[in-house]
Amino acid sequence: MKALLILCGTVIIIVGCQQRTTKTAGELPAKTAEKVATADKTTTETTSVQWLDSTYQDLGTVKEGPQVDIEFKFKNTGDKNLIIENVTASCGCTIVEKPQQPFSPGETGSIKAKFTTQNHVGPNDKSIFVSSNANLNPDQELKFHIVVEKSSS
Repeated sequence: MKALLILCGTVIIIVGCQQRTTKTAGELPAKTAEKVATADKTTTETTSVQWLDSTYQDLGTVKEGPQVDIEFKFKNTGDKNLIIENVTASCGCTIVEKPQQPFSPGETGSIKAKFTTQNHVGPNDKSIFVSSNANLNPDQELKFHIVVEKSSS
């Protein structure tokens, strides 16, 4: 009886996997097709970006309590508009701001964030992830380090 159940389960898994892998490009779900179309569009309209200061910041030591402002400056060094498509943080303690407007060739901008020091005593190494239409590095990781000391109150 156990062998029959195992055999039936295996057959169901194999059939399910075969159906999933035999989909053609025309049968892609709407979300996947939309991503493919977006990727095709951005590859023809790419530009280049230069991070002006660095992609790493050491923010030193701060007392626990207030939020700390972080800013990574960049410049569009290409000949097409730079579009920041998405900005996310590695944890909920870092709140990021995504620039909404495109940046013209030669224009500068910044990725801004706020780090919450409350309940984050000790060394903290965090990341901000930026997706754009930059041709050489469309997915950039910006990193920062900060040490939070327990407040004396």
